[in-house]
Amino acid sequence: MTGKRKASLITVFAAAIAFSVSSPAWSHHSHAMFDHDKVVTITGSVSEWVFRNPHVFLYLNVTSDSGEMVKYSVEMSNITNMIKVGFSPTTFKVGDKVTVELHPLADGRPGGNYIVATSADGKQFGRI
Repeated sequence: MTGKRKASLITVFAAAIAFSVSSPAWSHHSHAMFDHDKVVTITGSVSEWVFRNPHVFLYLNVTSDSGEMVKYSVEMSNITNMIKVGFSPTTFKVGDKVTVELHPLADGRPGGNYIVATSADGKQFGRI
């Protein structure tokens, strides 16, 4: 085997090892935690707008039917996808009134995966 060919094989082997070791970092969680057969609409005030990867999150304080304040955690997409549909780091501020249609968490906790968010001025932001 020539020196060049041996170096090429070593490079390919090293790349294969590096890829197999790093591939778990590319994995993504499933959406099985959300009940995709249900759509829930919530309206509340923004308690936190977290615009960062791997997912953007919107936290809303929602008043329940019994008058209790419930904090909802709304999982959104990654920053690139969010920018494509009009979101930005300054879209929401603490205290803003927002309505969100979402697929709720399957275990009943207050939260879910967003479908459409509507700001107080009526502007809609939808999933791509």
